[in-house]
Amino acid sequence: MSDPPTTFSIAQRFHGPPDSGNGGYVCGMVAHHIEGSAEVRLRVPPPLERPLVITPLPRGVVALTDGDTVVAQARPAPVDADVPAPPTVDEAETASRSFRGFDEHWFPGCFVCGPERARGDGLRIFPGPLADTRQVACTWTPHASLGDAGGRVRSEFLWAALDCGGAFTHDVPEGKAIVLGLLGAELTGTTLVGEALVMLAWPLGVDGRKHFAGTALFAANGELRGRARATWVAVDADR
Repeated sequence: MSDPPTTFSIAQRFHGPPDSGNGGYVCGMVAHHIEGSAEVRLRVPPPLERPLVITPLPRGVVALTDGDTVVAQARPAPVDADVPAPPTVDEAETASRSFRGFDEHWFPGCFVCGPERARGDGLRIFPGPLADTRQVACTWTPHASLGDAGGRVRSEFLWAALDCGGAFTHDVPEGKAIVLGLLGAELTGTTLVGEALVMLAWPLGVDGRKHFAGTALFAANGELRGRARATWVAVDADR
């Protein structure tokens, strides 16, 4: 017998674009229903403040629906991403000072990477270019509001932290933005609120409108805490 559907709504706090959920956060919520690493494909912009239903499907797949509309589908899948060596905390902090989103940002209120979000509200992940590489990096300290009763960062927020960095590994033509289409992630170890972390992202190529990137989270000592591979899709910025 399959598990019963689960209903949840995406709070306004967790938006990416102003009127839809942050892709990484939504993928992480759906991935709760997959054991181990998962791949989540977003079909439409996830609506905010509406009851969404997660329903188990055959072969371990789960669907997130808004009425008759499929918002996302997830399946068990390994993460195909070789992770580069992490930068040091100092290197990541230096890189973050050159985050291009400080000057121009598609979605400045994004829960993950929006510079308009206050500390303790957004994640404030601001990846900037590492010297002599095509990689971007920053530091991140998870706020207490992101933790469970034991002080562990909840997995949907680790998925969110593995999301937006990949977008900033690509140059996008003027008048275009890129939005998350697919995210596969694998979490390892235990990450605590208040812990100093390093986020690293690197480009994995372009195919037409599709932009591919890898991301990883590390403890300050270089221990890998999570890795992901994302597909981003270029759209008109005014959409």
